[in-house]
Amino acid sequence: MLKIGVPSKGRLMEKTFEWFGARGVAMRQTGAEREYSGAVEGIEDVELVMLSAGEIPRELAAGRIHLGVTGSDLVRDKLADWDVQVAELSPLGFGHADLIIAVPSCWIDVETVDDLDAAAAAFRATHGFRLRIATKYHRLVREFLTAQGVADYQLVDSQGATEGTVKNLTAEAIADITSSGETLRANHLKILSDSVILQSQAVLFASRSADWAQARAVLDSLAAKLRLTLPQI
Repeated sequence: MLKIGVPSKGRLMEKTFEWFGARGVAMRQTGAEREYSGAVEGIEDVELVMLSAGEIPRELAAGRIHLGVTGSDLVRDKLADWDVQVAELSPLGFGHADLIIAVPSCWIDVETVDDLDAAAAAFRATHGFRLRIATKYHRLVREFLTAQGVADYQLVDSQGATEGTVKNLTAEAIADITSSGETLRANHLKILSDSVILQSQAVLFASRSADWAQARAVLDSLAAKLRLTLPQI
């Protein structure tokens, strides 16, 4: 039996079902909406596991599911050496979003990451503590800022409504995903011109640590049906 994890709700679930359905593999949620169970038709020996998008990287790394659909941003942020733990089978063409850094629109002299570096140093000198950047993407943001030479900052955790942290005075800047930028503008934030950390989308991943002894033949059949070229797993 091959286990495939898919997002359990929302647009990601709907688009995942559409992507597989267009290729002859029908997926559907079974039972009540909050039971998070599902069924697969069109191929034998495939079990659907309904999970939150944020849980799927962990389940792939642990080998508890063979395949999983989630955002490339989540895999890269949650898994150190992600490509050692999972293999990317196919980008799916939806769920597009950019991970960016945004600051208050009123910061007229801050347009680039270099400007942010200077502002952060001035902020610490003035206030006696480091400029706070709210995010849930700690690994990716820290790696990006380190590579850019930015040091006078601290990351504060935000698991929801990140755009509101500046207004609520719990952060001075944010690092978050955005697709249109409308929510940022509504919260009087602007994107730094050179701060795209990652361009993300939904991707079908395979676990490198799952037990493939019985599931490899199913994977080969599924890949043929989906017209995928399999990498070495």
